[in-house]
Amino acid sequence: MNAPDSTDTFSCARFIKEIGRGPNGARSLSPEDTQTLYAAMLDGRVPELELGAVLLAYRLKGETADELAVMLAAAHASFTPIAVAGGAGGAYRPVSIPSYNGARKQPNLVPLLALLLAREGVPTLVHGVSEDPGRVTSAEIFAALNLPAAHDHAEIEAQLGERRVAFASIETLAPKLARLLSLRRRMGVRNSTHTLVKLLQPFAEPGLRLVNYTHPAYRESLSALFAAHPDAAVGGALLARGTEGEAVADTRRQVQVDWLHDGVCETLIGPVRSSPDMPEVDLPEGRDAATTAAWIEAVLRGHAPVPEAIARQVETIKRIAKRA
Repeated sequence: MNAPDSTDTFSCARFIKEIGRGPNGARSLSPEDTQTLYAAMLDGRVPELELGAVLLAYRLKGETADELAVMLAAAHASFTPIAVAGGAGGAYRPVSIPSYNGARKQPNLVPLLALLLAREGVPTLVHGVSEDPGRVTSAEIFAALNLPAAHDHAEIEAQLGERRVAFASIETLAPKLARLLSLRRRMGVRNSTHTLVKLLQPFAEPGLRLVNYTHPAYRESLSALFAAHPDAAVGGALLARGTEGEAVADTRRQVQVDWLHDGVCETLIGPVRSSPDMPEVDLPEGRDAATTAAWIEAVLRGHAPVPEAIARQVETIKRIAKRA
């Protein structure tokens, strides 16, 4: 953790007193206190000891929908949104795909999804981590496809305009969030920012977000967040259980897909079917970046079929992102 300026440190003992009483005794902060605390964390004004205490307290307590909404607003205020060339003149609203988990057991097919959407004319931004020990990140696969990450906002916007797809690390997209996100390696556990980066609305013109969850309880909390907080829901989101935590369709089974928009949760595909219902899919033999990239190139050239689940996901995204 970087030490904040001692002349501008933020005292947060009274906040820790509320959220740090354990899972049974902790109380949620008011919207005003949540905003004050998280904004100070983003600005680097919370001393290391207190910052660690806050992160662990929220890890144990969990964030309410109200707290997440306020944190998300503070997160959005901490970075400059991306402008997509063509703006409202394009056929599709822009789409963002968070990629913060990578692959452990299965190939990471987020880059395939993004490139298929781009081929259909959908401006698609993938944002996430550049590397994650023990996992294969989307950044590594894009690099193997000779599609290097954008280095600043101007380059993100240029790539979206020229080829309809871009990858940006969270350090490039939202550096203040990246600093809090990086504390996982130092502390050993995730923190609230890991949830927030998967909810980001990165575009100046609100786009469609793909939002995924790993545990069923998160479906309920995220649905509640978008239903109760219109500002958090601007642009809408497609919510589905992730594939190893990534927002790409699972080729082994069909999962429920919900469209969260205008205060409602509309089920588009769903509920989960058993894996025998899904056809056999020839996937890359390995999950490393080079092997996955070579297989993706074969699919894009028509030398291998697009997995049915991903083709269905592309069509669903196109339908929702298409301008009226």
